[in-house]
Amino acid sequence: MSELVTGEAVALELRPAKLPSRALAVLIDLAVAWAVYLAVTVGILASTASLDDAAAAAVAVATFLLVLIGGPIAVETLSHGRSLGKLACGLRVVRDDGGPIRFRHALVRGAVGVVEILLTFGVVACVASLVSARGRRLGDVFAGTLVVRERVPSGRGEFVPPPPPWLVGQFSGLDLSGVPEGLWLAIRQYLTRMRQLDPQVGWAMAERLATDLVERTGAPAPQGVPPAAYLAAVMNERQARDARRAFGQEQQSEQQSYAGRVGGAGAGGDAGAGSAAAYPPLVPPVSAPATAPPAHADSPAASEGASPPATGFAPPA
Repeated sequence: MSELVTGEAVALELRPAKLPSRALAVLIDLAVAWAVYLAVTVGILASTASLDDAAAAAVAVATFLLVLIGGPIAVETLSHGRSLGKLACGLRVVRDDGGPIRFRHALVRGAVGVVEILLTFGVVACVASLVSARGRRLGDVFAGTLVVRERVPSGRGEFVPPPPPWLVGQFSGLDLSGVPEGLWLAIRQYLTRMRQLDPQVGWAMAERLATDLVERTGAPAPQGVPPAAYLAAVMNERQARDARRAFGQEQQSEQQSYAGRVGGAGAGGDAGAGSAAAYPPLVPPVSAPATAPPAHADSPAASEGASPPATGFAPPA
């Protein structure tokens, strides 16, 4: 993981491309470029057979420069750093600040690439990528660019692990209004990537984040609770509150809307009859309980002392 800082002081977390994926992308680009170069060369030789040797050599050099050097530069410029090989491997060339490259960046990369890729068969580029901390070759260093991975496997680094079951609901009374969004983002990033960190580094980072969270909430962390579990439990409590707040507002708005329709229909009299018909009540009105007729003296109900069932509807005749 490489953290870049933009001109607006925004930290970007980019995944630098590794040497195998970059080498595969270069091989694909070279295969396509050489195929186009051979096709163009055959066509030019067939059309310039009457030229002398000097003119034929000049045409051959111009074809080499335009196809094998100018072609990749034009493709990277127009596609903002995504050649055919990089598109197939899920890579992209970006600036050091994370922005898209321009013509001058592609030109410097292509010019240096002639020496470190074509003339040395990629040996210099491989050595430079292995030595660089972010896998940059000489063309990237001179152009101020970086090759990053665009396609990251889904589900990795985005799932927030749940807290231990015995910690769920333990922080329901914690005041989270003073916790800034930046700290929440840092906690989420740590929880999603804590399995990829070194145990000691991860523990130290969790302790620092837990200390910052305790300072913002004003409540000390429980004794004996690991800092990572504490962070997961507080994050789970925040997500639960957000869900209750969102669904609670929706339910309250629906109830207020229904009450307004029913109240408007009742207050409008005859004028509101149309609106009441347009918005019928969700539950049918229940009629008032009918008074049961007295049982006859000779009926079985009177002789046994049984009363008619109180169902809210008049019994059938």
